[in-house]
Amino acid sequence: MRVSTAFNRMLAIVGASVTAVAFTDDGIVVSLRRRARRHRCPCGRRAPGYDRSTRRWRHLDLAASKLWLEAEIWRVDCRACGRVRTEMVPWARPGARLSRDVEDVIAWLAQRTDKTSICRLLRVGWTTVQAVVTRVVADHLDDSRLDGLFNLGVDEISYKRGHQYLTVVADHDTGRVVWVAEGRTQAALAGFFDALGPERRPLVRAVSMDMATIYRDATRRAVPHAAICFDPFHLVSWANQAVDSVFQRVDRRSSELTGRDWRTARYALRAGAERLGDRHHQLLAAIERDRHELFQAWELKEEFRALFQSVEPDDAASYLRDWIERCVASGLAAMTSLARKIDRNFDGIVNTVRLGLSNSRLEGINAKIRLINRRGFGHPNGRNLAAMIHLCLGGIVIPLPTET
Repeated sequence: MRVSTAFNRMLAIVGASVTAVAFTDDGIVVSLRRRARRHRCPCGRRAPGYDRSTRRWRHLDLAASKLWLEAEIWRVDCRACGRVRTEMVPWARPGARLSRDVEDVIAWLAQRTDKTSICRLLRVGWTTVQAVVTRVVADHLDDSRLDGLFNLGVDEISYKRGHQYLTVVADHDTGRVVWVAEGRTQAALAGFFDALGPERRPLVRAVSMDMATIYRDATRRAVPHAAICFDPFHLVSWANQAVDSVFQRVDRRSSELTGRDWRTARYALRAGAERLGDRHHQLLAAIERDRHELFQAWELKEEFRALFQSVEPDDAASYLRDWIERCVASGLAAMTSLARKIDRNFDGIVNTVRLGLSNSRLEGINAKIRLINRRGFGHPNGRNLAAMIHLCLGGIVIPLPTET
């Protein structure tokens, strides 16, 4: 069997055949001849070729040797693009100096490990890995990911010092990240709703978010019919802050509790009632006898937590309205201020209970994004990190050359 025949069968390059094989100091060079006679622009249109040159593409290693694919490639004058471009070849993505098989392996590994390991295993550079990730994501990412979006969650994440943020939108039903944009601005989220278009926007039923007004305003303008759901974690943190404010104003000097007891009691006041032990309940009983206003603030906080844990969705509005009235009637300035904040966000809180949506899924996604960022030892800009987020959390499935 001839060497060229053996390499033809072994490599099975799509759209080309092996004409020669050379063993060089830089590895094995396999010369290819294109089967198609017509040239295609990377945009997919046929275009006339007027100039050609020989180019090499890195392919999967053969044993311990680097393997290169070599072929003639033409420059084409594409009328659709309105400029001169290099023609598209079937074994590599446009603009790449690596074959599709190599890039798919790099992207598959990037979903699972750090860049240093990839560089050492495949003998490529860091910048090459990032360029491959960007090309592969662009190849797999299309508008179909925006179809069938009903329940969404939006949150921001800091990825770099100096208040550098990304806006992340995820699908509650599938857990996939569907949009990543640089910045923590209304424009960053408005870009997502613009991408949805007038056909998809009416399908959005609910959007969960934290208490920041940035995303709230952009959502109300783009999908006014959608229910806005506020994250219970941030709401309960408001209640804890109010209890802490009452705690700070309480005179602890003339009390039966010691300084150490007060430190333990502070934890009991902030923690959930289901997490308290006997000692904590004893301290709360002492506070009820000695500092009733502080115990009253704690009771109101626990009643507010019960809204998200045990209240029936149909009863949420009346329960919350009664709770607001009890806060005002308590006469505690901190709880009255909390009641006003809750009243201003009344509809969003009721929607949270009625639909059962929170930003917990987004918080889990943010934890994975931080891991991705640490695994890459940081990213120079938001675009590179966004590509990694789409690759790892966007539901992209990379087929390995051994599986195709």
